[in-house]
Amino acid sequence: MRIDAVSLHDAVDRLLTGSGPTAVHLCNAYTVSLAVKDLAFRDVVNAGHLNLPDGMPLVWIARRLGISCLDRRTYGPDLMAEALSRGQNVGTRHFLYGSTPAVLNALVAEIAKRWPAAKVVGSIAAPFRPITNDDLLAAIEAFEAADANVVWVGMGTPKQDDLVARMAASGTHTYVAIGAAFDFIAGTKKQAPTWMRNSGLEWLFRMASEPRRLWKRYLVGNTRFVWANLRQRPALTRPDAPLVQTCCRRRQP
Repeated sequence: MRIDAVSLHDAVDRLLTGSGPTAVHLCNAYTVSLAVKDLAFRDVVNAGHLNLPDGMPLVWIARRLGISCLDRRTYGPDLMAEALSRGQNVGTRHFLYGSTPAVLNALVAEIAKRWPAAKVVGSIAAPFRPITNDDLLAAIEAFEAADANVVWVGMGTPKQDDLVARMAASGTHTYVAIGAAFDFIAGTKKQAPTWMRNSGLEWLFRMASEPRRLWKRYLVGNTRFVWANLRQRPALTRPDAPLVQTCCRRRQP
């Protein structure tokens, strides 16, 4: 599974200046654990235009490989917040897709409060069922009508990753699978303390907050992630993408 060694700042640059259809995935230990058992999902993520290290374990792996630019993870809420902030200066047009009407309303209100010059040009609450081709075409038409630049998709992995891939195959925008960022920025779910997020313990906080929904994801998923890394040692490659090339730097001995 491919993870791009791109810092949060450079990732925001890519979102704000991108042209043409772009699928962006935020990857963590759970994403990798799903890819281990679901090869179709792995292929979807590997076909993405930008796969960002959202989890601290991936940052630790990057450090072991000597990648110096990743001093922090590309945390979904931080990515969205910085894109909203910096996008104010260049007129970036944001569209919100996913979650529920209540969460979207709270999110739009919070964005207006924290980033008053940010342009949110539309929102659609996703149906709680598989997204049909008709749903997809209707959404893309809405993005086009709103003249959006970045479409934020908050639906949870793996559903959102499959969807941004389908959107990029049919649309013309930048589509970001942003996970729980809608809830965290809107304030409808509580975030883990900063020290837990920075030390790789956010999963423990989230599992304690929603044990019935998340226990299997973290206990089984984390175990599968560790086993996968023991079985196949991560390696540093030099992809062709210019942005990745400029960010991948080995530390000198």
